[in-house]
Amino acid sequence: MPESTRTAEEAASACGCSVGEIVKSLVFRTRETGRPVLLLVSGANRVDEAAIAAHIGEPIERPNAAFVREVTGYAIGGIPPFAHARPLETWFDRDLLAYEQVWAAAGTPFAVFWVEPKALCRAVGGQVVAMRGS
Repeated sequence: MPESTRTAEEAASACGCSVGEIVKSLVFRTRETGRPVLLLVSGANRVDEAAIAAHIGEPIERPNAAFVREVTGYAIGGIPPFAHARPLETWFDRDLLAYEQVWAAAGTPFAVFWVEPKALCRAVGGQVVAMRGS
């Protein structure tokens, strides 16, 4: 893309779509066991960490950039939803399923791709949950 797609807002502007159609690939770490967890979240949503912790079975926290690069192979702002350095437990925002297509990062802050959300969820083996509180 000629413009940055690092944030959901930048990506929506570059793609000519709503922020909700952007897939944020957010890496968290579980507090007790330290395992990485990937959340694929609608760009319009903020993660309800307590709700996600209830699904995962332990609290989660945001790790530092070095941890994210180690487990994904990518820098924050360009993390794709798959093809990571190691397998990641993946959770998929049910709000993404409301769209015919969504846009996700493709490895750099200047690359995105579109995909049908159900196909993306199947491809990543994601477990569908609500990412935001009600």
